Amino acid sequence: MSLSDESGYRFRPLGVLAGALLLTVLAGCQVRPLYSDGPTGATATSLASIEISEADDRVEQEVRNALIFLTSGGKGEPVNPQYHLALNVSYRTMGVLYDQARDRAGAGRIVVKADYNLTRTATGETVKSGYRSAVALVDFPEQEFAKIRAARDGENRAARELAELISADIAAALGR
Repeated sequence: MSLSDESGYRFRPLGVLAGALLLTVLAGCQVRPLYSDGPTGATATSLASIEISEADDRVEQEVRNALIFLTSGGKGEPVNPQYHLALNVSYRTMGVLYDQARDRAGAGRIVVKADYNLTRTATGETVKSGYRSAVALVDFPEQEFAKIRAARDGENRAARELAELISADIAAALGR
């Protein structure tokens, strides 16, 4: 009997045991999509029944519109909402690259922040509340109109990203 025959015999039960242990661990894993509850789709139905508070300014309206689209799948606001989302959005434009000699910013960032509170309309119970922020980087050109348009485009990008973050938070809370 050679050394290789003996070592192969020793490790065979260990390999079978390791394989059985691995299969047992993998059998316990469960992977499912965030927005799918199987055939019922309760999370999608709950998301579609959210009423969102009115906006105070343009950026908050952008966040609100994106949230309505994300929660309802493009169907608009519900007639009989089961949930109410109170939304408070603020934004700020900051210069990042500042040219001292010419006294103007060449690039900047726009930060959009939101406090939100999701409550059940029937009981007033808070389901989910939180604070999120999104940042959009912007290049400020020399022309004044182009600078204003770049800032507006950055606000819109940050508002859409913020709406996606809030929608994911709410979907996770309603999916539980």
